[in-house]
Amino acid sequence: MARRKKHSKQLKKGRNLITETSPRSPISEQYRTIRTNLQFSAVDSELQAILFTSAGREEGKSTSVANVAVVYAQQGKKVLLIDADMRKPTVHYSFRADNIRGLSNLLVEQATIEDAIQETRVENLHVITSGPIPPNPAELLASKKMESLMEELKNMYDVILIDSPPVLAVTDALILSALVDGVVLVVRSKQTEIEVAQKAVELLDSSRAKLLGAILNSQDNKQSDNYYYYYGR
Repeated sequence: MARRKKHSKQLKKGRNLITETSPRSPISEQYRTIRTNLQFSAVDSELQAILFTSAGREEGKSTSVANVAVVYAQQGKKVLLIDADMRKPTVHYSFRADNIRGLSNLLVEQATIEDAIQETRVENLHVITSGPIPPNPAELLASKKMESLMEELKNMYDVILIDSPPVLAVTDALILSALVDGVVLVVRSKQTEIEVAQKAVELLDSSRAKLLGAILNSQDNKQSDNYYYYYGR
C-alpha cells in the first residue's frame, strides 16, 4: 500500500515527542510502563483499539496518546494513530504530517484509506490526521461509515490509538467509545478538579465505555515536572 510522504513547508513545524527524542529518559520509561499496564489490562479480552480522552482542554491527552503510540511502535507493533478531534486537531503537528486529507475526508468518501494514511518518522507508526475541520464532527463519528472504517483498520493494524475531544466539551468521545476496546482518561496534576474528573468518569460509565484507567501527567518530581503515571481501574 502506498503511503503519502511528508512534503509541505508546514511539516517543518512539530512537537518534540520525548519517547522518540529521548527514549531512555525517565519520562519515556513512564510511557513504557503505561504501555505495559495497558497490555496487562487485556488479559481476558482483546485490546486492539484504545481511545484517549480527557475531561477538559489542555490536560495533555494529545501528548499522551502520541507518546504511547511511539512506544507501542518501538515494541515492533504495527500502530495507527487516528486524530478524531476534528475540532482542535494536533496529530499533524506532533508528527509533522500534512492535514490536507484525513478522517473527515474518509467519512464523507472524498478520500480512500490509501489516500489518508501517512507514514511518520517513527518506524511501524502511521497516522490518519483529522483532515479539514467539518461543520458536523459528531454526526460523522456516529455514522455507519466510521463503524465500517474501524473494522477495516483493525484488519490492518495491531494497535489503533484514537485521540478524541474532551468528554465534557462535546459528545464525540462518548460516541467513539462504542467503537473501541477501552478508554483511557488523561488528567493533569493541579489543574483537573476532582469533581470534573468524576463527572467525566460518570459520563463514560453511562455510555457503557470500558474505562481502562487514567493517566496523571505533570506530577511534580525532583527530577522533572512532567512525569506520567497510569492508574488502572
